[in-house]
Amino acid sequence: MRFIHCADIHLDSPLRGLELYDGAPAEAMRDATRRAFANIVDLAVEHAVAFVIIAGDVFDGDWPDFNTGLFFAAQLRRLADADIRVFLSYGNHDALSKLTKSVPLPKTVNVFPASHSTTFVDERLGVAIHGQSFATEAVTADLAAGYPPSRSGLLNLGVLHTALAGRVGHQPYAPTTVDRLNGKGYDYWALGHVHTREIVQQVPWIVFPGNTQGRHARETGPKGCMLVDAEPAIGIRAVEFVATDVARWQHLSIDIAAIATEDDLHATVQSAVRAAQAVAEDRILALRLTLDGRGPLHGRLVAGQESLRAQLAASVGEASAGMAWLEKVLLKVSAPLDLARLARRDDPIGLLIRSLDALAADPDARQSLADGVLSDLGQKLPAEMRGCHGDWVLDSREALSEALASARERLLAAISAEDGA
Repeated sequence: MRFIHCADIHLDSPLRGLELYDGAPAEAMRDATRRAFANIVDLAVEHAVAFVIIAGDVFDGDWPDFNTGLFFAAQLRRLADADIRVFLSYGNHDALSKLTKSVPLPKTVNVFPASHSTTFVDERLGVAIHGQSFATEAVTADLAAGYPPSRSGLLNLGVLHTALAGRVGHQPYAPTTVDRLNGKGYDYWALGHVHTREIVQQVPWIVFPGNTQGRHARETGPKGCMLVDAEPAIGIRAVEFVATDVARWQHLSIDIAAIATEDDLHATVQSAVRAAQAVAEDRILALRLTLDGRGPLHGRLVAGQESLRAQLAASVGEASAGMAWLEKVLLKVSAPLDLARLARRDDPIGLLIRSLDALAADPDARQSLADGVLSDLGQKLPAEMRGCHGDWVLDSREALSEALASARERLLAAISAEDGA
């Protein structure tokens, strides 16, 4: 017997920031979450799975119109036509209190209620599936504590939307512990909520499949679902990740230390893009490129930042035949200077370097500088420049650190040109 475990589909959730970047294939990626879910349905039909478990966050919140729900219902009908059941729980993004619209779902879909844990038993398959939906977005109770013990003689599966005892970047909803889950005696825990794929434990299996489609530059790498082989008398035989994403976000890093010319840089970038594209197969790639290291190109890269991104974007497009685009370029290069010697100088250059180093080591000092000097500037900036989903805001400590590093390298590039050291 096979089943699919997926979670965090976030149907019709926008892929963030695409409209801010020239060359982004916004139209091609707009329906990426739908196509990823359709790929899961295709996979279920192809492998003739017995059922599909969806562990929360089918939707990204209330629907702007009924098209989101109609698409979901149409895909579930495809599963019903193939005699594939669905076991569905709702999570924090699609908690019952947030969904004001609804469409009829096929009778083969079993929805876990939010008021209490429920067990669906299929004697024919020999499985008992335990779960509970979220009634509201911010569930702070340990829902797993109320799940029943395992059913003897059956394959026991738990469905839970949770961050366990905590996961970076995720709200601590429905908190619980691995010990709590182990104590239920289930064979497999199908978790949701955490968008990074993680096999927490194998005996019993406790699994986050991650989300089915990356939506921004912090959700990198392959995204998909788990295809599970199991037998009631044996337990879980195999758990396999299957990618279902249609567009993929990836970070590439290039060390400039051994790169002598700009032509060499573009050739190196294109080689890295072709390698990434081969791994991603026929998917659209959204690339964040980091240039780091200490080398002779430092001055030209730092001084020409305005044109650098456009030139690199053209190289990425050429190398990928238009299947990859450049989301952002991060410059973390270092000037080829003896900074320790320069910092000892008793002149404005030495004072500048010592001051920059002190700011880099003191987040509170950076924040104080921003509060005193940059606050007025921040109010004058257009809204679109003050924030891009948390990526760049003047009152962000991460952004201040990034801004300081950028300013430092511009100054060092100028010093390098004048100093000759």
